Amino acid sequence: LCLLLLFHKTYLRLFVNKVCQLSHAEVTDEECLNRTMTRPSTTPATAGEVFTLIRSGSATTRSEIGKLTGLSRTAVSARVAALQSLGLIADDDEGPSTGGRPPSTLTFANSSGVVLVVAIGRSRAQLAVTDLAGTILAAEDIDKSVGVGPDELMPEIAEHLSSLLAQVHRASTEVIGIGLSIPGTVDVAAGASLDSPMMAGWDGVALAPYLASVTTAPLFADNDANVMALAELSERRESAPNLLMIKASTGLGAGIVMGGVLQRGSLGASGEIGHTKTAAARGMKLSLIHI
Repeated sequence: LCLLLLFHKTYLRLFVNKVCQLSHAEVTDEECLNRTMTRPSTTPATAGEVFTLIRSGSATTRSEIGKLTGLSRTAVSARVAALQSLGLIADDDEGPSTGGRPPSTLTFANSSGVVLVVAIGRSRAQLAVTDLAGTILAAEDIDKSVGVGPDELMPEIAEHLSSLLAQVHRASTEVIGIGLSIPGTVDVAAGASLDSPMMAGWDGVALAPYLASVTTAPLFADNDANVMALAELSERRESAPNLLMIKASTGLGAGIVMGGVLQRGSLGASGEIGHTKTAAARGMKLSLIHI
């Protein structure tokens, strides 16, 4: 479940980045996705919205896309062509004819690439290779000692990821991205742990270089509870734009979403319940037992 949740967040970020690049929009990935899903009816549908219709099965032909979005045939063709150039959709078998030439069916190209996912916990790391629809093609757990540093663990993870790719007969060039979750506060921009008591020795260490031997695809790192909250949001954006995801494991944390946007806080530690200081606890050793 954790691996699937991590995949959803990773792929959404990769997709949103690609779609935003089509319009050269200078916004964050969460802002772009939120804008796509809450578009005013008077604004032309974006390539992202067209992709959502195709991926969900709400529209499978160019004609259906036009009816649902109000886009002209030229505008629909332009958005479909852009998505095809990214390898996100494909023309499948011809659909039923309503008179004249049968329309081609547009499908989500879930096998056109793979995503590597890594969930690092305190006592183990979970690894997997998934297709673009989130189906796990291969997975493996690595037991690790508490307190092991990145110089020891990350090369082992890279070796196992390469092995998993070989198992599913996929090349490193087919990897579109890596999603990695770790406990504690994370510097998302740098892809590194940020002063986390649970990740001693990882502070400020960029993790992407350790996986350069596996793939040159981008790596997206985030806090484990944030990853789960974003995964839930991706499935319930319209029905639950405000949610609180509590992760109670070796550590205790939360992912907070308000108005469809993840709330990180000024220091990126808004959901770090287990590390919250209060006046009443002054002088006491922090422990989950006291919470």
